[in-house]
Amino acid sequence: MSKHMPDHPLRRLPLVHTSPRAASRRDLWWRGAVIYQIYPRSFQDSDGDGVGDLPGITARLEHVAGLGVDAIWISPFCRSPMKDYGYDVSDYCDVDPLFGTLADFDALLAKAHGLGLKVLMDFVPSHTSDQHAWFQESRQDRGNARADWYVWADPKPDGCPPSNWLSVFGGSAWEWEPRRGQYYLHNFLKEQPQLNLWQPEVQAALLDVARFWLERGVDGFRLDAIDHAVHDPRLRNNPPRRQALSLQATGSVPASPYKMQEPRWNRARPELVELFLKPLHALTELYPGTVLLGEISGDEALIRAAEYTEGGGLDIVYTFDLLDCPGTAEAVRTVILELEQEIGQGWTCWSLSNHDVRRAVSRFGGQEPPEALRRLLPVLLGCLRGTVCLYQGEELGLEEAVLTFEQLRDPFGIAFWPAFAGRDGCRTPMPWESAAAEAGFTKGEPWLPIPE
Repeated sequence: MSKHMPDHPLRRLPLVHTSPRAASRRDLWWRGAVIYQIYPRSFQDSDGDGVGDLPGITARLEHVAGLGVDAIWISPFCRSPMKDYGYDVSDYCDVDPLFGTLADFDALLAKAHGLGLKVLMDFVPSHTSDQHAWFQESRQDRGNARADWYVWADPKPDGCPPSNWLSVFGGSAWEWEPRRGQYYLHNFLKEQPQLNLWQPEVQAALLDVARFWLERGVDGFRLDAIDHAVHDPRLRNNPPRRQALSLQATGSVPASPYKMQEPRWNRARPELVELFLKPLHALTELYPGTVLLGEISGDEALIRAAEYTEGGGLDIVYTFDLLDCPGTAEAVRTVILELEQEIGQGWTCWSLSNHDVRRAVSRFGGQEPPEALRRLLPVLLGCLRGTVCLYQGEELGLEEAVLTFEQLRDPFGIAFWPAFAGRDGCRTPMPWESAAAEAGFTKGEPWLPIPE
């Protein structure tokens, strides 16, 4: 093994699929494509409420097309109470009024296609909001029609949660529900209960959601936190890490006990391929030109990238390895070499910034990044073998915004302040016009401040 690729402390044997590989795509437009990520709250506000929306995106699509990109990925815009800013979905098949209407989405889709842009939407099949009708029914008692649509478990004899699993957002991954006298699983906020993909009815319901948007004309999905979607039904305890890691905050993860476990039983389960990825792939085969881009994280993300994209149902895997690595050339080289060793005939998506991590210009360049660095980073992405994801604002070389505690909106940052500032610094609104009020983003007060 290369000296640049030390043996990974959590490396496991490769996954062996027990059923035929997912069919190969006939249209591979996404190989080598550039996808532009739009965070709708912060892209363009059209109605003066200070929050970006779908009509705002539509109004700025000429700018996006002018960059020469091939597709856009729009972060969540479905109905949501916004506890995690759209990643807690309360209705998969409607647009949240904050962002507009289904008619607004149809108009966006038509204009994007007219400009030659594909459109990927963010699909969150791992969990819902606790306000979703499915969960509202499931939590009532143990005998209702959706009683097993979420992950429920009895307490241990001493009343403790059924396993030692931890939430990414801090504390136990289990929350008590007195109506059922059971705990429910949440890998993130307690307001984001985990769906039970072991239930065929849940699988079918999620495929119906995908079908709804495919029928409207979307060109594929970015699958949020897809490696969290399947759990070990025996609820076995996770072991401690075999190699201690620093509890210092990184680009996307705060100093948290979550990093002290090897999440063997509640993340990156091999059953995910058969339970959901292949059925979803088979559905999208009915809509030519579609693509599935899956987000995975953690220590084994590069290994899972090969498994999930070499006949495992996904077309592209999006990992945090470049997003979280230290801002040095050697760190970048290490990630690229390890991915090339693992990926085989699979395919990855490279990105240096997104809505969850510190902006790359600041991560690599510090408080006063050199001008040349702003130009270098997008060029670096374009030189890598794979699909490129360019986060909004990277074409401007935007830096991470520094906010006060009073300005924070992200529950992640609020919970871990001051050791970890959260994700608001990379989510501040796009500046469109330097001389305009609020940089041309809104005619009202922006939901997050726009830095100089």
